[in-house]
Amino acid sequence: MRLLQRNLCVIAMSLAVVSSGHAAPLVEPTLHIKPDAGGPGRVALTLDACGGQTDDRILSALVENKIPATIFVTGIWLKRNATAVEIMRAHPDLFELENHGGRHIPAVDTPQKIYGIRSAGSPDAVLAEVESGVAALARTGEPAPKWFRGATAEYSPSAIAMIRKLGFKIAGFSINGDGGSLLGAKETARRIAAAKDGDVIISHINQPTHAAGEGVVQGLLALKARGLTFVRLDDADGVGNHGTTD
Repeated sequence: MRLLQRNLCVIAMSLAVVSSGHAAPLVEPTLHIKPDAGGPGRVALTLDACGGQTDDRILSALVENKIPATIFVTGIWLKRNATAVEIMRAHPDLFELENHGGRHIPAVDTPQKIYGIRSAGSPDAVLAEVESGVAALARTGEPAPKWFRGATAEYSPSAIAMIRKLGFKIAGFSINGDGGSLLGAKETARRIAAAKDGDVIISHINQPTHAAGEGVVQGLLALKARGLTFVRLDDADGVGNHGTTD
C-alpha cells in the first residue's frame, strides 16, 4: 500500500511538472497611440491607482496644468479615496477613469506569483477581477469603462482573450515612467521627459510618500514645455500587440 501511495505521489508530481512546463509564457503588452501628423506630437498619460492613497503632487499638477490623463483605478483605491475621485469627476475634460480590477489581482489564469503578487489563478477568478472592477466604478457614477489594465500589467494569453470577449481593450504602454513607483525622482523624470510622439506612459498616482511622484510631475512639465499634447486613451487610436486592441 505504501509503495502504491508513493507511486501515485510521483505520478501526480510528474503531471504537475508537465502541466506547468506547457503553460504559456506571460506577456507584457505594449500600446502606442496614433502619431500627431504634422504637429508637435502627442502622448497618452496613464496612471495606475492600485491601492493606498492619492499622490496630491501629481493630481494637483494635472489640474493646474490642464494635463489630461487616463486613471486606472481598483475597487480598493476607490473606497479609500473619495475626495480624489470627486476632484477627478469635477474635471471630466481631464480625467478618464478606467478599470484596474476589483482587488488588484494579476489577470493570469494559472496559479503563480508575479512581482510577489498572487495571480487570479483560474479563468473564473480572472473574470471576477475584471467584473468587480466594473462594479466598483459603477458605484461611483462613472461611465462604463472601455479599457482594462491588470495588476502588474502582465497577462496570460488566454486571459487576454477572455477580457477581450468581455468587450474591453487592454492597456499596455510604451514607457514605464516610474518602475512601479520604485524609481527615484531623477530617473522617473528622465524617462517621462524622453517620451516621443505616439508614446503611452505608465506611472502611479497612489504612492504619495515615494520620490517617484516628484519625478512624474517634473517629467510631465518637461513634455509640456516641449509642446507635446496630452490625450486620454478614449480620445486616441491606441494600437496594442498580443491581440489587446484588435
